[in-house]
Amino acid sequence: MWQEISAQIREVTQTDFEIKHHRSVGGGSINQAYAVSSGDHAYFVKLNAASGLLMFEAEARGLVQMAKTRTIKVPQPICWGITESTAYLVLEWLDFGYGNHAAWEMMGHNLAAMHRVTSDRGFGWDIENIIGSTPQPNPWTEDWFTFFRDHRLGHQFRLARVRGGHFPQENELMDALPKLLAGHDPQPSLLHGDLWSGNAAVTQLQEPVILDPATYFGDRETDLAMTELFGSFPKEFYRAYNAAWPLSNGYTLRKTLYNLYHVLNHFNQFGSGYEGQANRMITQLVRDC
Repeated sequence: MWQEISAQIREVTQTDFEIKHHRSVGGGSINQAYAVSSGDHAYFVKLNAASGLLMFEAEARGLVQMAKTRTIKVPQPICWGITESTAYLVLEWLDFGYGNHAAWEMMGHNLAAMHRVTSDRGFGWDIENIIGSTPQPNPWTEDWFTFFRDHRLGHQFRLARVRGGHFPQENELMDALPKLLAGHDPQPSLLHGDLWSGNAAVTQLQEPVILDPATYFGDRETDLAMTELFGSFPKEFYRAYNAAWPLSNGYTLRKTLYNLYHVLNHFNQFGSGYEGQANRMITQLVRDC
């Protein structure tokens, strides 16, 4: 396997790279992750079952699209494919460190710049991708309300029903969506799509990086909301983002709505431990709308 991956790296990079060392590194709960090295050059490699190839291709395409904006650094995809019934994705190796205040300010400023990249096709993306391990549909849709209702919240509720989820106020919430999103008409912004604290980092050179995307064009507030879901980013990030592009009135309530998508996704991936949290969020939204 490693020989075939080496050969693909050589072909793409036009170098004589040969994997001489590989070691397991942290890479989340979905994939196996390795640092591979020739001795003087290293790459980050993700492995999964062969069925994961489309997931890796979608990730690579998202990284390429974000990189083309020249607004914020992402790991460069090198190559991807299948070898010995194993799908792989090879990425640029980045040495991460502890981010200082200036680095997190730059993260906020750069993310706001990426969010200004828009699409004349509306909300969605060219292909379906993956959020965690869950398929994420991205059909091009003219308006945000319809896209979020049908392809984000409605999609997760449909999956949750199959898993036996019990959400007594689901219908009330879906009926309340027009009121919750009333007067909110966002532009389609290029999004990371899965921007929790584990998917943002700072290199040892103090350059902010975002990684592991679930890219699409949507409401920029969804990215900001998720930065607050599993522990917030440093305050310098929010100050710089709002200085570059202030958030609209009503964000606090929409934040809960947008994060419900991710909590439902965690229920669909990891089970009933997230059901109570989702129901509390639903109750709050129905009460406060």
